[in-house]
Amino acid sequence: MSVTGLAGMYNIKKLVPDLHPPEEIYAGIPATFRLSVKNNGRYLPSFLIRLECQADQFIVLPVVLQNSTSYGTVLFTFSQRGRVPLGRITVKSPYPVGFFTRYWSFEIDGEMTVFPHPIPTTSSDGGDESQTTGNALRRERGLSGELERIYPYSGSEPLRMIHWKHSARSHDLMVKGFGRCVVDPLVIDLDALPGQGVEERVSRAAWLVKRWVRERPVGLLLGGRVLLAGIGKQHGLMLLKELALYGSD
Repeated sequence: MSVTGLAGMYNIKKLVPDLHPPEEIYAGIPATFRLSVKNNGRYLPSFLIRLECQADQFIVLPVVLQNSTSYGTVLFTFSQRGRVPLGRITVKSPYPVGFFTRYWSFEIDGEMTVFPHPIPTTSSDGGDESQTTGNALRRERGLSGELERIYPYSGSEPLRMIHWKHSARSHDLMVKGFGRCVVDPLVIDLDALPGQGVEERVSRAAWLVKRWVRERPVGLLLGGRVLLAGIGKQHGLMLLKELALYGSD
């Protein structure tokens, strides 16, 4: 019994688990988390490892090799938006003979942000935009978009805009002219959105951010605060985080 007890404890002694949340987590929608365990042992693998975390989620790893990390996935669903601690992970194993299950528990430092549950709505609800939002694009000269014309080099264009094949045929430098699509920004006024309460309006604002932020500039009006319009994934995550934490302070 002493030998098997020592073997069982050494089997999990060098294991360090961790929980890796996805970049976007929405209340009420299952999110896939990556669960990992690192074996810091130098000589021996660990066997029959079970990793347990909150909400009765777990993975079982038959073997974790020495000086290596093994991974698995679990699904979490959060009922409310806001900050959530990463919580505790328990490492268990019945090794070597299965009479006893030995375990360690680890508190994972850090927290994650659960975004509001998105509720579909129209961009005209609570948004400050033109009457033809989403469809009317203004054509302007730019460095992106579709190729519109080829014209003589004036000296002000960047060298990368030179069309070398046309320049060789015409014996003069010719440059490529591109169009640029510009759409009016969407500024979401939380107080102007339809809904039975704050939570529903926050959820509708989250849907609008998620829907439009990669295609057009999106900003927010949260009470007396103004979040300037921007575009792109990182800007969208910042807006979603603001909505997730709205009213929690």
